[in-house]
Amino acid sequence: MRSARLTLALDSGAVTLPDSGSIVVYRPRADDDLSALPKDRLLLVQGFRPDHDALAARGFRVATEGGTGHAAALVCLPRARAEARALLAEAAASVADGGPVIVDGQKTDGIETAYRDLAARLPVSAALSKAHGKLFTFAAGPGLEDWAARPTEIDGGFVTLPGVFSADAPDRGSELLAAALPKDLAGRVVDLGAGWGYLARTVLDRRAVKRLDLVEAEHAALVCARQNIPDPRAYFHWADATRFRLSKPADVVVCNPPFHAGREADPGLGLAFLRTAARLLQPAGVLWLVANRHLPYDRELRTLFVEVDEIGGDAAFRIVRAARPRKAGRPDV
Repeated sequence: MRSARLTLALDSGAVTLPDSGSIVVYRPRADDDLSALPKDRLLLVQGFRPDHDALAARGFRVATEGGTGHAAALVCLPRARAEARALLAEAAASVADGGPVIVDGQKTDGIETAYRDLAARLPVSAALSKAHGKLFTFAAGPGLEDWAARPTEIDGGFVTLPGVFSADAPDRGSELLAAALPKDLAGRVVDLGAGWGYLARTVLDRRAVKRLDLVEAEHAALVCARQNIPDPRAYFHWADATRFRLSKPADVVVCNPPFHAGREADPGLGLAFLRTAARLLQPAGVLWLVANRHLPYDRELRTLFVEVDEIGGDAAFRIVRAARPRKAGRPDV
């Protein structure tokens, strides 16, 4: 666990923090134990809204960007290699030259690869191993500029950033859902879990759509969506989709819900998206959904909606049209 490695590193003298100055912590999770660090000096950088809000509720100072001029940094290594490299480059630039950058992660998240990659470019400390992970340090300064996060343009002219879901190309489920959306889509639409805006472009191709609310929990993905979707009918919300509210009910929700929390499959997350969709819709509203065939959504869909029909898909995914949310599923918008 992160707390065990941090405590061991500080107590053993393997890591020494400067006596003063702020300490920036990149991508800590909602439940990370950071008690080994001086809380009043911490700035936590977290762009995933549920984790951001949970950390803020614990009394931490939380932001989506780290800035510069810090005395030290801790990088909580994410699993995606491109995102990990971008965070390491950001951390190296955010700390005063020579200040310590601490890198911590699980073996399953690629900490050993990160160690080898950094050691090939910069002097790094010996790695401290504990609790199925490793921790090591390097001195802030130049040398990682080419790892910095840069927008990438993919097919279709979409722009993405390292770490966002399906950064290299649209995922197959979203492609199937986009192809299935009716040409006469109209009114107020919500894209729940909008990502970097692939589905939104298809929705806004329908001239009868009056408004599209893009709801996305990952800040970097929403930054991309703002660039990809310049349509004035689009409104962008950095929000936990499971808690999102509207001032007026929607006519349509489109959704390709996530079903993983970190490395672990979590069908309950997708079920929470379905409940939000039902709550956001007006009584005659329609949900257009794509989901992996193995996910156990049928019972919840039929509890939430009067009409549930599979209208397309392939061997891996199914497209569902669910209409007329039941009153119990939509107490308040």
